Amino acid sequence: MAQQCPLIFRQVDATVTRINTLFVVSGIIGFLVTHYLVILAFLIIDFCFRLSGQKQLSIINNLSLMLQVKFSLPINMEDAGAKRLAAFFGLGFVIAIGIAQFMGSISVVNIIAGIFLSCAALELFFGYCIACKIYYITKKIFPKGFE
Repeated sequence: MAQQCPLIFRQVDATVTRINTLFVVSGIIGFLVTHYLVILAFLIIDFCFRLSGQKQLSIINNLSLMLQVKFSLPINMEDAGAKRLAAFFGLGFVIAIGIAQFMGSISVVNIIAGIFLSCAALELFFGYCIACKIYYITKKIFPKGFE
């Protein structure tokens, strides 16, 4: 986690959030192959559960926890601020993909999905958070906007 990430002084397991990201990426790829809006609806609902603090209702989070235990993956605690910000960005991307699909603009769907998948892949494979960089730039431009 970089210094410019928002801090909320609550810890989450980064291993679980990376597995969550893997499931979301798989869902987006599944959507791009099938164009079933139910996949996006599922992802939106799941993001909303996790962002509202109802993680126990999140199927993706529960599966991630099960995989972490099953494969004895390490616990890697980090501040939840960056992960929460990234989840808000992910929710926004999924909603934007759904709107573009609903409007019938497949090229826009592919562009938005490509950007989202690129950002998610950076977090998944390298732990590099684009949302934190955007937060840092926005905070420099609008310093009072986050108080």
